[in-house]
Amino acid sequence: MSSDARFDALCAWLERTLPVPMRTIAPASADASFRRYFRVMLERDFTPTDGVTVRSLIAMDAPPPQEDCRPFVAVAQLLADAGVHAPQVLAQELARGFLLLTDLGSRTYLDALRAETAPALYAEATRALIRWQQASVENVLPAYDQAMLRRELDLFPDWYVARHLGVTLSAAQRESLERAYARILANNLAQARVFVHRDYHSRNLMVSEPNPGVLDFQDAVFGPITYDLVSLLRDAYIAWSEEQQIDWAVRYWEAARAVRLPVPADFGEFWRDFEWMGVQRQLKVLGIFARLFHRDGKDGYLADMPRVMGYLRGACARYSDLRGLSRLLDEIEARPTAVGYTF
Repeated sequence: MSSDARFDALCAWLERTLPVPMRTIAPASADASFRRYFRVMLERDFTPTDGVTVRSLIAMDAPPPQEDCRPFVAVAQLLADAGVHAPQVLAQELARGFLLLTDLGSRTYLDALRAETAPALYAEATRALIRWQQASVENVLPAYDQAMLRRELDLFPDWYVARHLGVTLSAAQRESLERAYARILANNLAQARVFVHRDYHSRNLMVSEPNPGVLDFQDAVFGPITYDLVSLLRDAYIAWSEEQQIDWAVRYWEAARAVRLPVPADFGEFWRDFEWMGVQRQLKVLGIFARLFHRDGKDGYLADMPRVMGYLRGACARYSDLRGLSRLLDEIEARPTAVGYTF
């Protein structure tokens, strides 16, 4: 691997910090941000304070000012306190953006998910999600408020429509989009609020013991209760039938009610909230994937755009209040207007 100044500085810091001499260091995973992760193999076994003997650790390089390690450290502790398996922070040098973490392994949910493995994996992910939500306390994490939700929605016209499709919206189309946004935000903001991981999906869940191991949580917020379940069940990287999504959502809803999480008493109302939250997330994700390609030169997400658009179109076709957004999607992609059932 070619050297660079930050990598050299990270290695020097590790030499001073590691509890056991380092044998090798190699890239551990890709990331959509400026963060880099390296797997550090040790010369001999090491036992962190959690009592599990390991031979490898993870070093994070998060260059300031683009990245701030403090939210990662804080949320890692929140997850641990909630009984959710997250990396333990063994050492930190926040001013330079270096962290030393326990290693949750290299097998993601995306690697492991098959028809035969999915029920157990999603059941464990749901149990961990409920533990995380049960630990929710207001004013601990940033609020997932109207301003933040709106900034995310604006990624869609700015990056997906204008930059990726090369389409300039007419005044009428912009007005239609604004009406849809107002309805989407009204639903999202009316939902009960809990801790939200914000990217709780198959690439950030690791097959581990205990299962799952949870990664990429530094952007956690306090927001709508359906958000993380949408991330999990309407995953940008793997799709399941709507019947299967509903089955898993019902299982979550029943378990959430059993522990008195603030979900609606009627599953139909909960499912509607889930779908409308999904519309917000899918518009955001399309914008983010377009930005990653056009601004950052990362084309690995282009193949996932049709899956995300499929979720978006499906939800929009089912609700009369989203019919205008459905027509707009047809117009910007030059497709015949869809005819679907609505509620």
